[in-house]
Amino acid sequence: MRIGLLFDYPQGDGGDGLEHAVRLGLQASGADLDAISFARCETLGHPSGTVESVTAGFDRLVAEGVDLIVGPSISDNCLGARDAADRAEVPAINYSGGERTRSEWMFHYQVGSLEDEPPLLVARMRERAMRTCVVIHDISVVGERYREVFGWSATAGGITIAASVGIDPLASDVDAVVAQLRHHEPDVLVYLGLGAASHAVATAIIDARWDIPVHANSALIFGYIKPEWHEAWATWEYVDTIADDNETRLALRTVDPRTAGSPIGCCAYDIGRLLGFAAQRADRIDPAGLREGLERVKQLPATSGYEGTLMGFGVQDHAALKGQFLVLRAWRGGRTVQVDRTVV
Repeated sequence: MRIGLLFDYPQGDGGDGLEHAVRLGLQASGADLDAISFARCETLGHPSGTVESVTAGFDRLVAEGVDLIVGPSISDNCLGARDAADRAEVPAINYSGGERTRSEWMFHYQVGSLEDEPPLLVARMRERAMRTCVVIHDISVVGERYREVFGWSATAGGITIAASVGIDPLASDVDAVVAQLRHHEPDVLVYLGLGAASHAVATAIIDARWDIPVHANSALIFGYIKPEWHEAWATWEYVDTIADDNETRLALRTVDPRTAGSPIGCCAYDIGRLLGFAAQRADRIDPAGLREGLERVKQLPATSGYEGTLMGFGVQDHAALKGQFLVLRAWRGGRTVQVDRTVV
């Protein structure tokens, strides 16, 4: 089996960490690592680059003869990769938040969810007796979809959106936006986006001396690679995909604490497990065989999510995680802590 690794933004380690985690997962499934090889391709996708760069990278890996591709990771780019996978008839597993990235040949391991996170954020607002909010969202496929679903969820949950403003995904100065939204005197500010602009939002709130709680989507997963941003998020709660009570994750932590310590590490480990079991269930090791093999993987305990989260696929079911895979967390004292939802 030859596995392609497709990255849609530069990797500080060249992709070593992700490949290591995938290998750990393959090994845990009982796969013969000597019979597996990897090919890597780094591209520059949205928001700094283009979707076309990512699809060209997908095509390069196909030309190298890979049987399956892992990646990319940003929903905007995954839409292009989805179409490339269907064109080439090569299966792929992306690890983004967008359910629209799934297709006949594109599978999806949910690192967050554009569609499932907004109802969770609304539920948390209701727990905290918050009734009005203002929203800052990226002007991107990710940000617009979050905003759309958050609007439906807020209406259903009795939450009033006093105002909603779109910003550039790479914005570095949003002082004017924050000042504009402050006039509405909301109970909570909501940030929805890719995460690159989240620090600018946080610093603008601090500079304005505005004491406002903030709820955010899984954008704050950025905190795993940007520890210098933690302090600015002192009043924020956000959506993550790792939980402190997950026994599968705790078992991984005894083997490799670094892989178990981040959402992407847990995701890559799980993808390796999915691939290993898919190969066992496949009638043959080629793109078509592995696609069918993935659809035969069922009911595996997931490393992501709360204890009891399962993963697997099926015919016309290309979403990996089933159950409570979204976890509320907060950055406190330089580390991420699980939110106790009984505390308001």
